[in-house]
Amino acid sequence: MRTNRKNPKTYLLTLLLLMNATLVGCLGQDADDEETIRIAFSVRDDYTSFDENPQKLADYLSAELGANVEIYSITSDALALQALRFGSADMAFMDGGAGWMGWQQYGLEAMAADQKSDGRTYYNAHAYVLNDSAAAQALNDDDNSTDPFAELTGVASCHTGWLKSAGMLIPMGFFIGQGYAEVVGDSEDIESLRNTIYNHFGDNASIPESGTLYYGYGGALRCLSEEAGGVAFAKDSSLNSYCGDEIASENEDWCLDMNRYVKLPTFGQAPSHPLMYQPDTIDAETRDAVVAALVALNDTEDGRSILENILNTPGIVATTTEAHLGSYGSLISEVPGISTYLDERYGEDGS
Repeated sequence: MRTNRKNPKTYLLTLLLLMNATLVGCLGQDADDEETIRIAFSVRDDYTSFDENPQKLADYLSAELGANVEIYSITSDALALQALRFGSADMAFMDGGAGWMGWQQYGLEAMAADQKSDGRTYYNAHAYVLNDSAAAQALNDDDNSTDPFAELTGVASCHTGWLKSAGMLIPMGFFIGQGYAEVVGDSEDIESLRNTIYNHFGDNASIPESGTLYYGYGGALRCLSEEAGGVAFAKDSSLNSYCGDEIASENEDWCLDMNRYVKLPTFGQAPSHPLMYQPDTIDAETRDAVVAALVALNDTEDGRSILENILNTPGIVATTTEAHLGSYGSLISEVPGISTYLDERYGEDGS
């Protein structure tokens, strides 16, 4: 009777093939499990040196974190938001409006923020008036019953432009939220803001287009200085930037004496660019490691080169979503139609 025995050579070959398949499977699993962090970043094709290339930032973070860090190319904040929303990227720097939108609509969080030239991560929004105005007198009369903001009703306003943060959104959010101004029109339509401005400040309110005489921070202050309006909305450093030089010839020719201008108390803060991240893909440990690595850039020459040439900031600081975007969001959320507008600008169909 014949026994059914396998050829020893065949058995050995089969065993080797099984071991090899198992080894390949393990190696493949290790490769798949290797952590990859993707940063959405606007990439150019004309860098003059590697010092300007965001790949240098990715290489630095890879070394610091012990993980693959890749650049995910985008061309706008809208695309950065969508990349985080749908998991194509894990984090991205973006402007404050986009960051607030991502927080409110998609559950994104802020982990860090860039600094402005003075080291702050925000600037304050203010109203400027002339010292002979009713608002200036109400501010300085030591009478708590007088309200400088109430005195601005019917006073022609000088805005920096349509839907600018310090020049329109923050002050109008304040006036509406505090009950000084009443929304005129559809509360879900951003164009209602224009009607609200004209209703509260009068038909002569200046809402300039880009390139026109009174556009921008300087334009709003010029509008006030030339008395085309009675209140200018700008940021805390605007007046010094245009009119504050001790050498008069270095100031704009429309500037009045500095003592003619009165800055009313701030409406609120406009945030610098936050680093937003997707909490579904970045855990707390990784988040903290990324923040530590970015903050460490402040302390070395090579790190400061990355900050200056790639991130366009003098420094990075750790922050939280509420700390960086909370007060800003509470103000602009009062603006009629702002959520719809931001959704159209930064949402899936935005550009």
